[in-house]
Amino acid sequence: MQFNELKIIEPILKALSKENYVEPTAIQAKAIPLILEKKDILGSAQTGTGKTAAFAVPILQNLFRDRHQNRNSRKILALVITPTRELAIQIGDSFTTYGKYTGIKNTVVFGGVKQGVQTTALRNGVDILVATPGRLLDLMNQGFISLKHIEYFVLDEADRMLDMGFINDIRKIITKLPTIRQSLFFSATMPDNIVKLSRKILNNPVKIDVSPISSTAETIQQCLYYTNRKSKRDLLLHILQDKKIDQVLLFSRTKHGADKIARHLKKFKIKAAAIHGDKAQNNRQKTLAQFKAGELRVLVATDIAARGIDIDKLKYVINFDIPNIAETYVHRIGRSGRAGEEGNAISLCEPEENAYIKDIEKLIKLKIKVVTKNPFPQTDKAMTNAEKKDWEKEKQKRKQEFFAARKLKKAKSSRY
Repeated sequence: MQFNELKIIEPILKALSKENYVEPTAIQAKAIPLILEKKDILGSAQTGTGKTAAFAVPILQNLFRDRHQNRNSRKILALVITPTRELAIQIGDSFTTYGKYTGIKNTVVFGGVKQGVQTTALRNGVDILVATPGRLLDLMNQGFISLKHIEYFVLDEADRMLDMGFINDIRKIITKLPTIRQSLFFSATMPDNIVKLSRKILNNPVKIDVSPISSTAETIQQCLYYTNRKSKRDLLLHILQDKKIDQVLLFSRTKHGADKIARHLKKFKIKAAAIHGDKAQNNRQKTLAQFKAGELRVLVATDIAARGIDIDKLKYVINFDIPNIAETYVHRIGRSGRAGEEGNAISLCEPEENAYIKDIEKLIKLKIKVVTKNPFPQTDKAMTNAEKKDWEKEKQKRKQEFFAARKLKKAKSSRY
């Protein structure tokens, strides 16, 4: 199937053609016709399946047709809610790209920056608003945004939204939406709390399930190094001696860890930078732009900051820390091997993370290839008392970071 078989109008087809979009992905082929028919959607799709175009293209088309009937209207008619600033910017860019020849205007609002530029764009009038929950509620309370004209509502990355503590914000936003609207709900996983939330948002939805979270793209080659905690940085340097690994997205469990890894790589003349929630927004965008432009070889990221990082033809992802949630592994490595491209996922596993690997292999129903030519192999000996003490400190630090973040989210929600 090709895009021109999906009854997409010429202005959007022209934009898609310029981006070399020829064949729709599975979720695009399924979702676009249904959304054009004004059906509510409950979509399950993992990272890298082309989900943004699946909802952006038909929303643009419907708004384009509506605008021809009422040319003087410039109200917020479509709202997309997403958990992170990077992902919001990425979605906004996609609407701009696909809607290049339609005259449909969009803008993005998110926290962490001054609101002046965002409020000016809102005053000038937009058709589509992409927002993170906190800044959206803030601007609504200030009177800059009204949701009473919304015809299309998209909740994207719903599982991550709930993980980050946005449930109360989402509930407040939903109460401000018109009862009659088209709603689209996308989530990589569908646990009970997500299904329960979807029932409050959707009206007789059509369920679309593409590439469930338990699967990894067949184009991604996965390998695993068993090593010791103290050897990880040396092993990483050994791996990066391979000049073919020219651009890497590297995952750290903590913000502090991400900064330490980036500093260590710089000492060895490897161009690297860290991106996480403690960095200022302009710093994050500058770092991401440098990585996309090829000015950085290694981008070190935490899981939340990595949402929205969409690098064409990214071939390498390295898990410096193995995630303790198996689904997170699938999300991470899905940053490579996108849209049918080849990808490589390399994981460095210390003894305390061995159990995480077993959980991951159970989820993906695949044994990850172990690299035997490893100059820093994992030893069977028990940790020394000093190593145990360091490990316990690290665990305590991670725990404190988790509860501090959750407390901050609760405090933020209570303000609205």
